Amino acid sequence: MSKSNGGTKVTINWNDQMRKLKEKFSILTDKDLRFEQGKLDEMVSRIQMKVGKTRHEIYQLITKI
Repeated sequence: MSKSNGGTKVTINWNDQMRKLKEKFSILTDKDLRFEQGKLDEMVSRIQMKVGKTRHEIYQLITKI
């Protein structure tokens, strides 16, 4: 997965990110964390509903883990 962050492109290994997010939030499932090209916002919405964080907080979690 790649995400543009203020002109800087951040590339992350999504499998590692999924594992870390599932460790941090045991309520998340593989289905919640399924990433499809062009559907990042949908995935973030699923995560947001489960963990009760803002969109901004979810994006920060994804890029900081």
